[in-house]
Amino acid sequence: MKTIQWFPGHMAKAMRMMEESLKLCDAVLFVLDARVPASSYNARLADMAGGKPVLYLLNKADMADGGADGAAALIKGSGKAVIRSDASSPATLRPLLGAMEALVAGKRERFAQKGTVRPMRFLVAGIPNTGKSTLINLLSGGKKAQVGDRAGVTRAKQWVRCGTLELLDTPGTMPPALADQRLARRLAYVGSINDDILDKEEVALALLEELWEKYPDRLAQRYAIGGGTPLEMYEALCARRGFVLRGGEYDYTRGALALLDDFRKGRLGRVCLDNEEDLKAAGLI
Repeated sequence: MKTIQWFPGHMAKAMRMMEESLKLCDAVLFVLDARVPASSYNARLADMAGGKPVLYLLNKADMADGGADGAAALIKGSGKAVIRSDASSPATLRPLLGAMEALVAGKRERFAQKGTVRPMRFLVAGIPNTGKSTLINLLSGGKKAQVGDRAGVTRAKQWVRCGTLELLDTPGTMPPALADQRLARRLAYVGSINDDILDKEEVALALLEELWEKYPDRLAQRYAIGGGTPLEMYEALCARRGFVLRGGEYDYTRGALALLDDFRKGRLGRVCLDNEEDLKAAGLI
């Protein structure tokens, strides 16, 4: 499989903007994808936060299984503030606001002692398509941030007032280099990398191999796949879905698109692909 790298020019510009904007912020809300918490961790963004308090948010938790609970426990055990969330659900709002307020309570108290009253400012950061804008819309009670289901929707910073908080929505930003290609592939699975640069058929083969290793029952239930090489499973999927071209050849492109769409929309069930070793390798714990 060819190497996956994606760091377009607007991301380099966004990184510089974020570094400058951090001076205005009291804390950082780092949004991860609960299905791939290690893969969606950008260590460079974490380094930029410096001494600012950080809350790690394992978003899209409604699409993740118990592996995300284990990841959250490990992250918390390493001394970091962390919470699971589903930004599309109002039930997330109260615990999230509580965690954010706890993060800045000390600074708010110091301000109060000096007679200073102002909103606490959070920079909202993460890689593309982790749900940052959806989260901001949940916190603000309205559609104030641009939302999309593809990588790279937000291209400019946006300040949003949310009661006693102010949030800076920032563009999704990848690491300049994706050193661990295993984690990079997982970002491709969940749609955090622009599909236009990917060989979707290669991505589909890799995803089938990983799902067969970790969730074979899901493939059996959805596509009647009973094992074999990744290519044999791929062809079984195409046959099951009727993706066959004239002459009996399989339509691999349609098969890849169908598999990725099913996975990204949760039709294959709840998953968490990253484990403790992945969290260590990414530098999250």
